[in-house]
Amino acid sequence: MNDKDTIAAICSGIGGSITVIRISGRDSLNVGNLVWKSGKALSEDTRGRFLLGKIMPDKSGAGETAFAVFMKGPNTFTGEDVVELHVHGGAFNSRRIFNAVLNNGARQAAPGEFTYRAFVNGKMDLTQAEAVCDLINANSFMAVHLAEKQMEGVLGRKIKSLRTRLADVMIECEARIDFPEEELDFKSKEELDKEISLIQKEVLNLYETKLEGKVIREGVRVVIAGRPNAGKSSLMNLLLGYDRAITTDIPGTTRDTLEEFVNIRGIPVKLIDTAGLRDSDNIIENIGIQKTLSSLETSQIVLWLLDASIADIKSETTEMEKYLGKNKNIVAVWNKSDLLANVNSLPLVEYDTAVISVKNESGIKELLDIVERKAWNHPHEKEPELAVSQRHAEHLKRSLSFIPDVLKDLRLENWELAAISLRHIVASLGNITGENASLDIYETIFSKFCIGK
Repeated sequence: MNDKDTIAAICSGIGGSITVIRISGRDSLNVGNLVWKSGKALSEDTRGRFLLGKIMPDKSGAGETAFAVFMKGPNTFTGEDVVELHVHGGAFNSRRIFNAVLNNGARQAAPGEFTYRAFVNGKMDLTQAEAVCDLINANSFMAVHLAEKQMEGVLGRKIKSLRTRLADVMIECEARIDFPEEELDFKSKEELDKEISLIQKEVLNLYETKLEGKVIREGVRVVIAGRPNAGKSSLMNLLLGYDRAITTDIPGTTRDTLEEFVNIRGIPVKLIDTAGLRDSDNIIENIGIQKTLSSLETSQIVLWLLDASIADIKSETTEMEKYLGKNKNIVAVWNKSDLLANVNSLPLVEYDTAVISVKNESGIKELLDIVERKAWNHPHEKEPELAVSQRHAEHLKRSLSFIPDVLKDLRLENWELAAISLRHIVASLGNITGENASLDIYETIFSKFCIGK
């Protein structure tokens, strides 16, 4: 990507009643006036005002009514001059007008190029730019809230504060090398040690939010498995809040995996209903059973449904242990508890256990409590203020790897070695916000965006 061309893209979903075409760059005003005409041209005098005029995509003289607005840089999203055309929707019409924009001097924007320009023009740091993508891909309220906080610069400010404090210690170390005989007001070794130890703790706390970041951004794969007719599809329908899976009293109704996203306690969950596991001579059912086994291997949490109403209750747990072994992310879910006189008669198993009745919708809260606890993998009481991504975590981990050497060298007064390690830490943290990131990192991050962002 370069930041010299004037770029354009359709920024709204094609097919709606209104389509927004965004043009950004040094020649955006000229391109906009070539395509859109009115008694008053777009100019600095009309900036920030929506003007009604006509789109003239060709020289036929015909045109359609449309709004246009000019926004003067640097007070725009990209930091450049921006023109937006608000035209009638429809796939063909939108493309026709967009082609006219391209024919009059603009270039098709690459994925994420508007946000990239906002970054290079100092409108946001790299963590804020990534948050734009996170917001687009969010599948839960918690993911939206986390992206919004990051877009506001919460993580970026934290990283920049840490870098500033580390740079101060680094400067102190370098000053001791350059002016060893001077009577300067240096901090004591103990003060420097305390500061680096505090920074180490703060970086570690950030790093340890990586699991929360992964759960919030990517969600959790939860597989509903078990023997035929245990109520797997009924449970999926209940958790979704609508009938997605076909349910009957006939064993083997589900022959394939069904996948749907659902929001459970703020966690985006990919819920997977599977074919019941049993010996079968049916070719189609066996294909579904193989898919079930594959889903179990890639799952993060398994809800194994057990039929609490059958006479041979021991066979239910035997079958579960046959397929699952001792995996800690298993929840044994006794269903049809409404048919039991005494739920305490159910055999004990070595897994977290929930007793439910899908029919009566009982025990569901307790089941979701277990799912929530397993998703976070630790006690989790509130929405996190910060939760780093995998990319952030890699740079934080690298930063942490240098801190023991810094502490050792400070205590031994090896100022030069301490300064070298501190420089590595400052650079690693700079990769998070973009100060030290390479072009490859930029291209990798912004290529994940959709066109128009």
